Amino acid sequence: MQANHPHADKRPHIVLVLADNLGWGELGCYGGGALRGAPTPRIDALARQGLKCLNFNVESDCVPTRSALMTGRHPIRTGALQSVPAGLPQGIHPWERTLPQVLKEAGYATGMFGKWHLGDREGRYPHQRGFDEWYGIPRTTNETLFASSPGFDPAVVELPQVMEGLAGQPARNVAEYDLAKRRLIDSELTERAIGFMHRHAGGAQPFFLYVPLTHLHFPTLPHPDFAGRSGVGDFADSMIEMDHRVGQLIDAVQALGVEEDTLFIFASDNGPEFRRPWRGTAGPWTGTYHTAMEGGLRVPLIVRWPGRVAGDAASDDIVHVTDLYTTLVAAAGGVLPHDRPVDGINQLAWWTGAQPHSAREGFLFYIKSELRAAKWRHWKLHYVYESEPNHGTRHLETPWLFNIKRDPKEETDAAMEDGWVRGPMRRMVLAFEQSLREHPPIAPGAPDEFDPAAVSARPATQAR
Repeated sequence: MQANHPHADKRPHIVLVLADNLGWGELGCYGGGALRGAPTPRIDALARQGLKCLNFNVESDCVPTRSALMTGRHPIRTGALQSVPAGLPQGIHPWERTLPQVLKEAGYATGMFGKWHLGDREGRYPHQRGFDEWYGIPRTTNETLFASSPGFDPAVVELPQVMEGLAGQPARNVAEYDLAKRRLIDSELTERAIGFMHRHAGGAQPFFLYVPLTHLHFPTLPHPDFAGRSGVGDFADSMIEMDHRVGQLIDAVQALGVEEDTLFIFASDNGPEFRRPWRGTAGPWTGTYHTAMEGGLRVPLIVRWPGRVAGDAASDDIVHVTDLYTTLVAAAGGVLPHDRPVDGINQLAWWTGAQPHSAREGFLFYIKSELRAAKWRHWKLHYVYESEPNHGTRHLETPWLFNIKRDPKEETDAAMEDGWVRGPMRRMVLAFEQSLREHPPIAPGAPDEFDPAAVSARPATQAR
């Protein structure tokens, strides 16, 4: 952090905006924008003002990525492996220490306005997991299609709801989340997020604002004010709207006079949608979410922090979504949990220029409980190869190795010329597997009373 900056010792406000199913190739600053029929001038300007990460990696889909963001731990550890039907146990276990919980302990006011997807019952809603207040949806946007589906029976499946909650109070339903509400929801999230900043910008506490928008998740339907704006359809209209919403948040930070004191982050939760007519693009990469291809792993990440993070910067260094947890805790002066493995790596020194490169060299990629790939520097080792969801998986007897710099489409096995990298990659895999033996994962759907610490404390022969 630059010592000569007038607010160098002040803990920042943090605004974290998360797009839903936004592929690497959609935004103008990542090669899309007008090419996709949807200019994104506000997000492009944000990228010029900060650090644009070209190699930010996430998990396979919405739930595991959000779990990794909120816990700093790979979902294979937390049991938040994938979405489950409404009403069944899902999300992150109460034993996990969430990002807003840690920031709240560090003295932050915390608010969330958007899609949660990490628990939809009492005890697991956002305002019961560290947020002072919450407004949004507990699960996901494709539920807006339920009521219009032929044969839908509300007697056996509850209608999806927009909800809100305040810390210490039960969650309450606000409105049905139907197709009409789907068009309006991001405008409401943005308005409430701005209201939160207005209430807290001048206070004694710094604030953490988390805005997980619903765009561009299917059904990708724009607000009526943006319908027809692009001239090429709902998807592009919705991207123009998303850019506008991000711009509204940026403008509010500036109008409140806290721009210099705010760490503003924009990212996506996973690669693009593969279903038509809502299919997105990962730009030069192959694949979509639900695959281990670069198009599923790599998504946009933009970091702006005036005076601390250099502007007009771009890097292809590896960053993982778990790193956001650890890095934001460090920026806030918080304390990480010490009783469990935290997979996130603190990237603050890199972001602020104290070191030239990312502190991370690689990571493992699971889909559910299956190891699909290992990524290290600019190589990827596929144990299971699937270039497109539902097009068949190939469990490889000998893993395929790709040099992503030479072969961004992951088409040609580089085992002959680059086979030496299998050594460090295998060591990375073995170390993580040993960690899982020492700290057994939480099973999906584990009851609230389950104590993972007690299992980890048992000898390894008993913990299996």
